[in-house]
Amino acid sequence: MTDPGGAAAAGLAVSAPASRSGGAGRVVPLRIGIVGGGFMARVHAGAARSAGAEVVALASSSPASAARAADDLGVGTAHESVDDLVHDPRVDVVHVCSPNATHAPVALAALAAGKHVVCEKPLATSTGEAEAMVEAAAANGLVGAVPFVYRYHPMVREARARVAAGEAGRVLSIRGSYLQDWLLERDDVDWRVDSAAGGPSRAFADIGSHLVDLIEFVAGDPLARLTSTTNRVHADRGGSRVDTEDEAAVVFETVGGAIGTLFVSQVAPGRKNRLLLDVSGTAESLEFSQEEPETLWVGRRSGTRLVPRDTARLSPDAARLSTVPAGHPMGYVDAFAGFVRDAHDAVRGGAPEGLPTFADGLRAARVTEAVLDSAASRSWVDVT
Repeated sequence: MTDPGGAAAAGLAVSAPASRSGGAGRVVPLRIGIVGGGFMARVHAGAARSAGAEVVALASSSPASAARAADDLGVGTAHESVDDLVHDPRVDVVHVCSPNATHAPVALAALAAGKHVVCEKPLATSTGEAEAMVEAAAANGLVGAVPFVYRYHPMVREARARVAAGEAGRVLSIRGSYLQDWLLERDDVDWRVDSAAGGPSRAFADIGSHLVDLIEFVAGDPLARLTSTTNRVHADRGGSRVDTEDEAAVVFETVGGAIGTLFVSQVAPGRKNRLLLDVSGTAESLEFSQEEPETLWVGRRSGTRLVPRDTARLSPDAARLSTVPAGHPMGYVDAFAGFVRDAHDAVRGGAPEGLPTFADGLRAARVTEAVLDSAASRSWVDVT
């Protein structure tokens, strides 16, 4: 999710490069500017500090909201505008946590100003904008990262390693679901419901994008074609007409020949953040639940078992992300911190394994567009 705050900015002059060093091999902390002032701004600020960075500036939808958010998050500078933030010579990396419709203009302005960018998902509200963001990051030699943070649960990496090593056999089928209930009632209102702020897709762009990214990341096999249907539970919310979906159901085929289903809902009573991935191969099945992230369920015909998050038993990539000993639970905040550490490592010239980039955000935008096109046409659609 992204949160309220932020404004469009474009056409800014290029500023100084973002990388710094402290001399004698000492690494100076990266300096972060955040666009946005709500929940995701808080998450990004905490993750950046966990990664050793300094959060030095914040901008939001107005000077007043920026001042409130900066005070709440302990950020020293509240800029009057996004323009001011991306021009700030102290800022090395801009974290974009503003409403979806502002992602592209804010990120493009930051890239033009020579800043690396971490941009919330969905990366953009159209594939054209997402393509422009990918091209701008590449043209300027800058890092563009997207927080598909569920990649950063160690047991997701363990599932991915087992598939890549052939332990699951040939992947036959994939089932994924992502269920929430925070928009269940007619009077549940949020800016995401408004397509002008959130874009033409809501449930799928917001949480389905996470699910698609996780499927393709773990299986190593992209979706090739799909057919879908969407559902809108409330025609209006808070007196305003609703034109985005509450639920989406998808049937798909992958390039490698697996078949699968996806279901996303923001109106599933009692489900707070239930992301579930189930991959079945010819040798074993693997199931990961985001609400139970300490274990990976492994099923074979001879029996089933739960693999715990224990570095002594995990693949190297899963062990790398396991930052506390077994028995000390890790969750969403830890996954987000792992993502930001890798994004900042890439800013410093590293090549961290599995970092989701703007290219992955573009991929999610293309799948989302295919889901909407299929639901409208009631037909199978190729995913390019």
